[in-house]
Amino acid sequence: MREEENYSYKTPSSQLVKIAEIASHYKGRPEMLMKVITKVQKIEPAFSASVASVIAREMDIPQTQVYSFVTFYAMLSVKPRGKYVIRMCKSAPCHVRGAKEIVRALEDLLQIKMGETTEDRRFTLEYCPCLGVCEQSPAIMINEKAYVNLTPESVRDVVKRYIRGEV
Repeated sequence: MREEENYSYKTPSSQLVKIAEIASHYKGRPEMLMKVITKVQKIEPAFSASVASVIAREMDIPQTQVYSFVTFYAMLSVKPRGKYVIRMCKSAPCHVRGAKEIVRALEDLLQIKMGETTEDRRFTLEYCPCLGVCEQSPAIMINEKAYVNLTPESVRDVVKRYIRGEV
């Protein structure tokens, strides 16, 4: 599915009220857009057209500026993501040290492919350019926590802890 098609995701109106409250504190301050988007992403899994519209209106900036900003950064998305976003580093050190086997283990365990979200919206698998832990590759990041020196077995153990709700 193309990115623009995902932009039609419908955000619940109760969420839009919360988003308006967050963005309204930064009216006339376009330089604070990243701060607003970071706060919004914690309560809303996708930046729909309605989310962008509310942010733009409350900050008094063009909606296209919000959409351009969100689609520029890999850590942001216009499509719904899971509660846990698992990012696999696709840099050369991770690749050389077994990233392909880690991806295979993740896809097998979660029954989704890279770029997809589980049906229950708990997990999303994504590639990212680099996690900055090359000396400890292969590595993944689940939301904000990095896991390093992975093997297929260890990555399955890590994700199973999330599945069981231990993390």
